Amino acid sequence: MKKIHGDLSNIRESVAAELMELYDLAVPPGQLVTQEMAERMLVLTEKLGREVAVYLTRKGTVEAVSLGDTATVSLPDFAAKSTRRLSGIRCVHTHPGGDTRLSGPDISSLRQMRFDCMTAIGRRSPAQRTFATMGFFTGEESEEGTPLVSSYGPLPLHLMNKVNLAQLFGEINRRLGASVTHRTEEGKERAVLAGIGLGGALPLEESMAELKRLADTAGAEVVASYTQKREKPDGVFFLGKGKVREIALDAQSLDADLLIVDDELSPSQQRNLERETGLRVIDRTALILDIFAQRAATREGKLQVELAQLQYNLPRLSGQGLALSRLGGGIGTRGPGETKLEVDRRRIHSRIHDIQQEIDRMRAVRSRHRARRKEACIPVAALVGYTNAGKSTLLNALTEAEVFAEDKLFATLDPTTRRLELPDVGEILLTDTVGFIQKLPHALVSAFRATLEEVCEADMLLHVVDAASPNAEGQIEAVVKVLRELEALDKPTIFVFNKADAFTGGEAARAQMLNGREGLFISARTGEGLPELKARLTDFFRARDVQRTLLIPFAEGRALSELHAVAEILSTDYEETGTRVEARIPLEEEGRFAAYFIEGA
Repeated sequence: MKKIHGDLSNIRESVAAELMELYDLAVPPGQLVTQEMAERMLVLTEKLGREVAVYLTRKGTVEAVSLGDTATVSLPDFAAKSTRRLSGIRCVHTHPGGDTRLSGPDISSLRQMRFDCMTAIGRRSPAQRTFATMGFFTGEESEEGTPLVSSYGPLPLHLMNKVNLAQLFGEINRRLGASVTHRTEEGKERAVLAGIGLGGALPLEESMAELKRLADTAGAEVVASYTQKREKPDGVFFLGKGKVREIALDAQSLDADLLIVDDELSPSQQRNLERETGLRVIDRTALILDIFAQRAATREGKLQVELAQLQYNLPRLSGQGLALSRLGGGIGTRGPGETKLEVDRRRIHSRIHDIQQEIDRMRAVRSRHRARRKEACIPVAALVGYTNAGKSTLLNALTEAEVFAEDKLFATLDPTTRRLELPDVGEILLTDTVGFIQKLPHALVSAFRATLEEVCEADMLLHVVDAASPNAEGQIEAVVKVLRELEALDKPTIFVFNKADAFTGGEAARAQMLNGREGLFISARTGEGLPELKARLTDFFRARDVQRTLLIPFAEGRALSELHAVAEILSTDYEETGTRVEARIPLEEEGRFAAYFIEGA
C-alpha cells in the first residue's frame, strides 16, 4: 500500500498529495534519479524545510516515499533485505541546507539497510544547479568486521547520472559474494542457471537438466533457470542483454549468490556478466572443475585438478576496481595493482610448470606399471562411459570390489583397477575410468591425459551406456568424441547398456538402441545380464590368444626369451632335446614361433 512514511502532522493535504505524486514517477534503469524527480523533491524541501526521501528499485520504480525533519529521515521497513548482499534498493534524499555531504545518520542507514547506494541531493538556492553525493559499500570490511563505505561527489547531478550503476552495484555484490563463496553456517549457495539453445547434439532442456544435476552435485541450491534461443552467443554477455537484465532484476528477490552458465564463457563475458548481474558467475567448465576438486582423493587426481583449474583461471585474472568507468580511466588511474597482477600470473605459470613435471613423473611410473603388466601378459579391459552410467557399480558387481558408487555425476574420479577371473582365460584386469560428459572441458582432457592413458593401453573397452537415459545416443557420441581425441576409437569395444531394469522399451527398442553395435543389456544393480557379459569377455580374450605346446632347442635360448616376453607361460618342462613349454600366445605373434609347435599336442 502506497503511503508517506514519517511525521505528517501539520502537513497540508495539497503537500501530502504532492508527496504521493512522487510514486507516479519512474527512473530509467541504470540512472540514479531523473532531473524531474530531483526538482520536485527539492521544491518540497524548500517549502517545508525538511528532508524528502525516495527509495528506488533497480527497475527504477518508487518503492517508498518518506518525510523527515531538518536533519534526518525515518526509514521504512522493507520486507526483503539481504543479510549478505546489497538490498536492491537505493535511497535518494534531499538536504535542506544545500550541503550534500553525507551525514553520520546517512552512512548508518546505508549500513543498516544495505542500500545499493545512499545519495544526498541539494542546492543553495532555486537558481543554482543541483549537486549530489553518493555513498556506497566498497565490498570490504574493517579489521573490526564493519563494512567499509566510500563516497563520491559532490558533483552536478547531470554528471552523477553518468555513473554506471549496474557495473558499480555488480562489482560491489561480486566482492560481497566472494566472501561467502564457501560458507557453511549460512547454508548452500543459491544459484540461478542460464543457457542458450544453439542446436547442439544435446537438446537445451536436457542440457539444462544435466547442469542442474551438476550444480546439485557441487552443493548448490538451484533457485531459478533461464533459457534463450539464439543463433549464436552474444559476444559481450553470451546471453542477450534483455535476458541479462531479467536475471539481474530477479536475482535480488531470489537472494541468489551465483549464476551458472551452461557453456564455456570467455574471460570478458564472465566479467561483463558479473558487473551487470551483481552475481558471482561461473560457467559449465568451472562447475565441473569444482566437482572434480571435491571428488579427487589421490595425490595424482588432486594435482591434475589443480593443473586444470590453474590453466582455466590464468586468462581470467584481471585488475578489477569499483566501476565508475564512465568518469575515469586512462592517465592517472593506473597504479601498483597491475604489478600485483603480473606477480600472480608469474606464480601461476611457475606452479603450472611444477605440477606438469610432477605429473610427468607419475606418468612415467604408470608407464612402468603397464610395461610390467604387459610382460606378465595380463589382459586389460577398461570401463568407459558417460558419467553416472554405472561404471563403478558394474566394477563392484563383476569383481566384488568396494569402489565408491553413488547416484551422482562424477561420483568417482580416480581410476581403479581390480582383478577379474574368467573361465578358460584366467585373470584379467578391469579398470574403472573417470566418466565423460557433454561439453567436457578441454583443460580436463589435457590435465587427465596421464590417467586416461589407461584407456589407450587397454586391450579392449567396455563402453557403459545408461540405457534408461532419454539422450543415450547423445551420451554415446560425447564419449566417442573424447575417445577420438585420445586416439582410442579403434579399440575393440563391447557396448554395455546398463540399467536394463529401468529401461521401459521392448525387444524392438533394444534392437534399435544396439543399432548394429556389438553389445548387450545388463543391470549392474540387479545382476541381469552379468553372466552373458562375462561370457563375452571370455570369448574375446580366448579368441585373441591361442594355446600351444612348443619344444625349443636348448641352443635357441633367444627364442625362449622372446616367447616369455609376449606370451603367458602356463608350464615348463625340460626334455633331452630342449625346453617343452605350454603357452598362451597372442594371435598376432603366433607365426613367429610356428617352427617350434608340437603337432597334435
